[in-house]
Amino acid sequence: MTPLRDRILTLEPRLGAVTMVAVDGPSGAGKSTIARVLADQLGERVRTLLLSTDDFATWDDPVAWWPRFADGVLIPFSEGRDGGYRRVVWSRGEPELGEFVAVAPPRVLIFEGVSAGRTSISRFLSLLCWVGGPDERERLERAVARDGEGSREHLREWQNFERGWFAVDKTAKRADSPIGLVDLPN
Repeated sequence: MTPLRDRILTLEPRLGAVTMVAVDGPSGAGKSTIARVLADQLGERVRTLLLSTDDFATWDDPVAWWPRFADGVLIPFSEGRDGGYRRVVWSRGEPELGEFVAVAPPRVLIFEGVSAGRTSISRFLSLLCWVGGPDERERLERAVARDGEGSREHLREWQNFERGWFAVDKTAKRADSPIGLVDLPN
């Protein structure tokens, strides 16, 4: 079996000269961990950029932020140009647009987070990975451990949202590869 890292390096770029990989799935499933491991492994061979939906999404705007990502990253990369975006920061407990982050087209872009593999991006994706993780209750506890007890109610609401989102977008069914930490090479 070819390691995922090696498989990605053989894929045809579909975002200009960039091979784009989306790592999608529900909150607390392990997407960020898997994406970081994969980015580190790929980064040993080629220039790799890891971006997260966390840089864009808020509790009140879980997916409608997409035009900022498309205009700042997807369109410039598809044209071989540098891009950029303003990262969402939570410095006062409420989301606000923070610093401008400049990004140059990498060889591989890993975009991770809830809705990273949405249907509207399919034409740019070289690979869509689905991380289902454990059951919803365990995912909630993992997310609370990560984000703090004060986020529990927001995370419950988020789980309700993402259940509906994934049912409509059919992300898991469109995925090229379901993955977990055990699937990544050492």
